[in-house]
Amino acid sequence: MPTELEAKFAVQAHKPVRERLEGLGARFLGRVLETNSIHDRPDDSLRKSGCGLRVRGIELLAGEPQPATLTFKGPIQAGPFKKREEIELPLADADAMRRLLEAVGFVEVFRFRKRRESWHLSNCRVELDELPRLGRFVEIEGPTPADIHAAQDALGLNSAQHITRGYVGLLKDLPKSDGNGKWET
Repeated sequence: MPTELEAKFAVQAHKPVRERLEGLGARFLGRVLETNSIHDRPDDSLRKSGCGLRVRGIELLAGEPQPATLTFKGPIQAGPFKKREEIELPLADADAMRRLLEAVGFVEVFRFRKRRESWHLSNCRVELDELPRLGRFVEIEGPTPADIHAAQDALGLNSAQHITRGYVGLLKDLPKSDGNGKWET
């Protein structure tokens, strides 16, 4: 079973982290604008079971091309970092997948956009994320807690507060902004 293991930290600015990544010889992978749509059954049963279904569209801004993706995320497992089953498939067309999910009975319950800059450092993938109304974050995804701790220390984030909630949960805590009752940032 594929597993996602990650740590997330709020930061004031990405520049110091980017400079450390460059100084450590990390490899820049790319910069994208993502559109993430979260889908569920009409009875909200995926969310109620701690699971998620996401379609991620990608607009490449710089770097290596990245595919759109369809991702299933299982419930969060106990541990020092956010750990959960993750099944991800590349997509040729994110909009077509959204229509397919709707055709088989899933509904879009949330949509948000974020800017993401991706790096590869040692055994970890480091993401510099920026979300409207929420701010800047650094995510470190790696194969083991030791790898994540090592990257965290190397990036000077050893005193940063680890955030266990996902972006959807953090965004849903904000007041709705579009006036039509639909969550979108």
